[in-house]
Amino acid sequence: MGILGGGVMKRQKVDLPYVLLFLAVSLGAFLMFIPYLWMIISSLKSNLEIISASANIWPEKVTIDGYKTVFSDAPFLKWLFNSFITSTLITTATLFTSALAGYIFAKFKFKGKQLSFILILSTMMVPFQVMMIPRYLIISDLGLINNLMAIIIPNLMSGFGIFLCKQFIESIPNDLIEAARIDGAGEFRTFWSLILPQIKPALSAIGIFTFMAAWNDYLWPLIVLNDLDKMTVPLALVFFNGQHAVNYNVVMSASVLIMIPVVIVFLIFQKQFIKGMTLTGMK
Repeated sequence: MGILGGGVMKRQKVDLPYVLLFLAVSLGAFLMFIPYLWMIISSLKSNLEIISASANIWPEKVTIDGYKTVFSDAPFLKWLFNSFITSTLITTATLFTSALAGYIFAKFKFKGKQLSFILILSTMMVPFQVMMIPRYLIISDLGLINNLMAIIIPNLMSGFGIFLCKQFIESIPNDLIEAARIDGAGEFRTFWSLILPQIKPALSAIGIFTFMAAWNDYLWPLIVLNDLDKMTVPLALVFFNGQHAVNYNVVMSASVLIMIPVVIVFLIFQKQFIKGMTLTGMK
């Protein structure tokens, strides 16, 4: 009995650091969630209650007038559709080009391979403000100003995506690829059936990062889009700030609606995303 009791005491002492770590992480997560919780609660308040800066955290009277204004005073559904189309196409194209280029750089030998890869990595070091004017001039020469393709075309590839896929594909044994070639599989069939299933964690991580970046992109759509029906959801906040300067509940309601698709995408790919980040750290 004494031995068992000593074992239990020892086990509790070993687990104590993990309990403290869990509590610390939980506290940090709660503190980071407070602004989002405040945003959701404020969207359910009246504008007068928000302006009055009452001490009540919870709304005195729950109202959805802010959400009604979002859908009645602006083509918000059209903006959601524009953002969904552009973000989905950008994410799909980035996943394909990143995996394909990563496969080429990881498993093929060709002249100028190292230089090409260094040039691709160097694009990650150039600030967007430096590329903004040349990119705008190119899009203008293509006649794509005020067109959703002006958002999609410059974002079809990602230097970070190519780098991450290359690192994952390098860990795949060459014997598997040679076996597929011996069995008669072409290069694209090998890439599609063998390589892609092996790098799902990396693709999930790239997909989430790319979708979030495309969905939340504000500066570039502001530059190239002019018509109201061509706007994306980040521009909606500017619209409501300008047209409804004092309707804070409307701005909060629009922010909640904008945040929902990103949360859904993260929850869908959460397992693969965490696995991908874990494996990336191990590499």
